Amino acid sequence: MKAILVDEQKNLVWSDVPDPTVGDDEVLVRIHAAALNRADLLQRQGRYPSPAGCPEWMGLEIAGVIVAVGKDVADLSEWKLGDRVCALLGGGGYAEYVAVKYDMLMPIPKGLSMEEASALPEAYATSYLNLFIEGHLEAGQTAFIPAGASGLASVAIPMAKAFGARVITSVLSDEIAHKITPLGADLVINSAKEDVAEILCKEEQNGHPVNVSMDCLSGETLGKSLPYMARGGYWIVISTLAGIETNVQLRPLLTKGLHLVGSMLRNRTPQFKAYILSELVKHVWPKIEDGTIRPSIYRILPIEEAAEAHAILERGENVGKVVLRVCDEQI
Repeated sequence: MKAILVDEQKNLVWSDVPDPTVGDDEVLVRIHAAALNRADLLQRQGRYPSPAGCPEWMGLEIAGVIVAVGKDVADLSEWKLGDRVCALLGGGGYAEYVAVKYDMLMPIPKGLSMEEASALPEAYATSYLNLFIEGHLEAGQTAFIPAGASGLASVAIPMAKAFGARVITSVLSDEIAHKITPLGADLVINSAKEDVAEILCKEEQNGHPVNVSMDCLSGETLGKSLPYMARGGYWIVISTLAGIETNVQLRPLLTKGLHLVGSMLRNRTPQFKAYILSELVKHVWPKIEDGTIRPSIYRILPIEEAAEAHAILERGENVGKVVLRVCDEQI
């Protein structure tokens, strides 16, 4: 089969690689589409290697069709040949085939294309984990989800809204603020001309303190904003794109009983990841199927144009997910 490899010059090359070996508790998926994540860019740079036992090539979320099953799969699950599935991977999605453990699979929600379904597993699992499991977000509360134009925010903002939360986000320009209007955020902060902490302070004064923040930026703004959270609030750090250091005022942390939490999906146990996926199918899939939530796709490119797909993320031009089409759905 073929997969996207990284050569010595960091170029992406559609290359021949060995076919996957399917374990007793695994299925073989013929990949139709693979969605991009910023982790792919880090892996290409050599800073985010695949976990042990996973293929060396990139790709954390895919959609496709089951074409083979391990001998124990029928006893462990209801998966069968021909099922349309999406899957959360440790790596290996930029390829024609991948072997996946049975409990890392989810059915494709009714009405979704392969490309739309490929955008679900990683981004939706990350959003659900940090908003609802780590952040304990409830209807009527306020969520702050910075970097509103990111692929992850394009999932997290509509998801939080679908469960009844009020959502604040931040962007770098009025133009980007306009672009993300369809996501439905209640308040969009232009951080190029507005101070995020000052706005969150005003929100607290107006009765809308932040209960949960799913923060991929962190940096200086985190420490400045933390005092204006709701009592018992959860600030979930999922990345540090804006800096690895901040000054935290400990008095508000103490008196408000705040929670500052570091969270990564990648380092969770396989059992816990399987639990998250089962929660998605139970609680989120119905909202996708009835149209309350819809995957946001910015652009679909053929797998051979993976380098251009990466460039879109590097330029920061996408609002929503970038997806690679590996094969047509009718194949």
